[in-house]
Amino acid sequence: MEKQSKLDLWLLIPMIGVITIGLMAVYSATHGTGDATLFYRQFSWGMIGFVVMSFVYYHDVRVIRDNAYIFYAIGILLLVAVLVFGKKVGGHSSWIKIGFFSFQPSEIAKMSTILALARFLSDDDTDIRSIPHFFIALGIAFFPALLIILQLDMGTTITCMSFIAPMLIVAGFDIYILMLIAFPLILMITGFFSIYFVISFAVVLFIILIAYQKKFQLHQLLVIGSGLGISLITQKFATDILKPHQIDRIQTFLDPMNDPQGAGYNVLQAKIAISSGGLLGKGFLQGTQTQLRFIPAQWTDFIFCVIGEELGFIGAALLLSLYLTLILRLIWAIFSIKNKFVELTLTGYVSLLFIHIAINTGMTIGLIPVIGVPLPFISYGGSSLIGNMIMVGLAMNFFRNKRSLGY
Repeated sequence: MEKQSKLDLWLLIPMIGVITIGLMAVYSATHGTGDATLFYRQFSWGMIGFVVMSFVYYHDVRVIRDNAYIFYAIGILLLVAVLVFGKKVGGHSSWIKIGFFSFQPSEIAKMSTILALARFLSDDDTDIRSIPHFFIALGIAFFPALLIILQLDMGTTITCMSFIAPMLIVAGFDIYILMLIAFPLILMITGFFSIYFVISFAVVLFIILIAYQKKFQLHQLLVIGSGLGISLITQKFATDILKPHQIDRIQTFLDPMNDPQGAGYNVLQAKIAISSGGLLGKGFLQGTQTQLRFIPAQWTDFIFCVIGEELGFIGAALLLSLYLTLILRLIWAIFSIKNKFVELTLTGYVSLLFIHIAINTGMTIGLIPVIGVPLPFISYGGSSLIGNMIMVGLAMNFFRNKRSLGY
């Protein structure tokens, strides 16, 4: 495919900036632990990521699209393999270890599922408004999510499903029908919380349905009512559905002081770390909560605490600004490159990137329950880092060939 435009710095520079902050945070979080290899491993993964990203950047987009189903099949096989040979980390059998090398197949599966779903939805023969095609699309999206649920990794499962609705909407599926399908499922999930929260949330969803249609219809009441009924059943059998540690996380979210030395410890220490950073932070390697190891998993799930404590509000704001620049550039590409496969792929990745950022930062400051989701480009882990770099490289490829891709 003929080269059409120069390297897109609006994607490259923010990504490099985020990765740099991430390397600083990993170094600080592991400083003095006696295991400096974590930083050097992350740095090595970053270098490998740039090599793979360069390969994707210069590769023919048509080849990537044509082989999307093959990538999807590889992702599925890896998810099956992890159920058989998986290594348990943090209570989840989500890793495959080969010698000294280990990786998380779910990170690969998320990216390959986006590509496969984008391929199916962008095919000329696909009509997402038809029932068979709609259920095929759901099957493509939910099958890997089901395999991840079997790994007992709820956080990854949620992120794996985050791009389904946005991609269906961009493909042309009726938003209102999607809301009628999704709202009962959303209420079912809220059943794990208090009845007051469930009822309040149900009222909000009911108002959204009326506002969207600009009138009240009986089926709206039936949909919300059925969702409430399902949520009450969920609440009744919550202890049978959830694991003890998952129930503890929900109770801790509602009241961290309920168990300050146990389930609530991480959240309370995270809040202390971030709030103590102030405007400018305590300085690199100077964070007391970080350097004294008060926060478990501070180089993975709670790495945002390191940034908030040592770099302060300014550092955290800089990080979020870089994320925002990256996301806005990807959204601009969705509207500027008139190619359905490109629109759907970038929609899926933007949704995935946003939900990761929202969940990780939200659980760190106590806005949502702790569910164990890495912060993109920041948290320690090669699978997540390389997976995200591949998707940015693919987006840069789209920009590079935007004239020939558009029609």
